[in-house]
Amino acid sequence: MLNKLHGQPDSYDKKSRYRFGKTLGAGTYGIVREAECPEGKVAIKIILKKNVKGNEQMVYDELELLQRLKHPHIVRFHDWFESRDKYYIVTQLATGGELFDRICDKGKFTEKDAAETIRQVLDAVNYLHQNSVVHRDLKPENLLYTTPDPSSSLVLADFGIAKMLDSETTVLTTMAGSFGYAAPEVMMKKGHGKPVDMWSMGVITYTLLCGYSPFRSESLQDLIEECKAGRVIFHERYWKDVSKDAKDFINSLLQPNPDARATSQEALNHVWLSGKNATDHNLLPEIRAYVAKLRLRRGIEMVKLANRIEALKMQEDESEDVPGEADVPANAREAAGEALSARQDQPSAGESKPTGMGLGKGRLSRAAKGAIFREVVLAKVREMKQQEEREQFEKSATMKK
Repeated sequence: MLNKLHGQPDSYDKKSRYRFGKTLGAGTYGIVREAECPEGKVAIKIILKKNVKGNEQMVYDELELLQRLKHPHIVRFHDWFESRDKYYIVTQLATGGELFDRICDKGKFTEKDAAETIRQVLDAVNYLHQNSVVHRDLKPENLLYTTPDPSSSLVLADFGIAKMLDSETTVLTTMAGSFGYAAPEVMMKKGHGKPVDMWSMGVITYTLLCGYSPFRSESLQDLIEECKAGRVIFHERYWKDVSKDAKDFINSLLQPNPDARATSQEALNHVWLSGKNATDHNLLPEIRAYVAKLRLRRGIEMVKLANRIEALKMQEDESEDVPGEADVPANAREAAGEALSARQDQPSAGESKPTGMGLGKGRLSRAAKGAIFREVVLAKVREMKQQEEREQFEKSATMKK
């Protein structure tokens, strides 16, 4: 009765079961917060209704998908409810950290370990594809360990732009995915389906084995041309100790023509995933260099997160949901400092990775603060430039049609 008096939906009663904690991340439509309930800790994705007005079906699609999916390597659905201005999607809280962060905590990470890691992810992707679901946003940030335990398994998360296919001939046309991981047919708006996930798996595998991406163009149009060419280079310096099986596995996935790309089942049957011919070469030094660059970007993302939280405060009308300063990661300065001290550029053929400036751990110098500010500004400029190029490219493609 009180809910009705306050204009709240019936399901709003469920909210009292949860005690909200820190903010884990922020996206286009809302934030993800940690929470506690009688069953334990969970993650709650909070979507502002005003941000999805006219596109509510996207939320219902995600809810339907999560409730259908039951697999050991896919994040578990827990519950959902809504208020008059927000949707709340409650899922399993994966506390073991992201893929690359977790690897860095190990003493050693070999090609055999990489094969087993990719096999777990592919197992989840194959399950999705067998159930006519395309994830469309496969990337390392969406691969999480369930617990801090060394034997913990990986789970695939974030089904915000996943799609259920009505039939095997269904073609999706909306832009989807993350820059650097999206398949060429997605970027070119040619229509796409399950093969886009396999392209992303190829990019993830390549990066996991050498510490840098196979496609490194910074503008959308250049990236499209690079991906269309499909020329995957295995630089001798970083790949000499990696098996031929691994390279063959990657080449089977990074095919510009989606029809020529290995399916999830074909990829699962590839000899490389058996680990039979995989080497014991330690990949950790290259992965740590890659993570150092990621942490620099995370320093930038922390600034964006803080700004996002401030913006969300303006939109919230329920005080207990309002994120505050405590929601911004406490180690922001330290993470940014470590990132800058270990920053290294991506290699090209025949180049080595130069070292960056050194900084004391946990303390930012004036130069470091200036560097972070410049990176934030440059990131914004690149973002605007990419948006402009995307619009010009789409306009050009429309005119050609």
